[in-house]
Amino acid sequence: MDVNELRKEAHDLDVTVWVGKSGLSAVTDELFDQLKERKLVKVKFHRAARAEGTVEELTEQLAEDVNATVVETRGNTAVLHKR
Repeated sequence: MDVNELRKEAHDLDVTVWVGKSGLSAVTDELFDQLKERKLVKVKFHRAARAEGTVEELTEQLAEDVNATVVETRGNTAVLHKR
């Protein structure tokens, strides 16, 4: 599927995973489970999580951890797509 099409689909998605001070490891299992059930998942990074790196860096790491593809990052939010 085309990245632009995925971005359009992601536009109306609600955030279902929040990354906070507990970091990426606290949400990895939940994100993995959500990606089994749906094609796209929107993730929001709270300020405490961003102390570990930029949203882009954190998103890349999270995508690698759950074997997903980054569709986009915008502000403090990212969209991941299951591979």
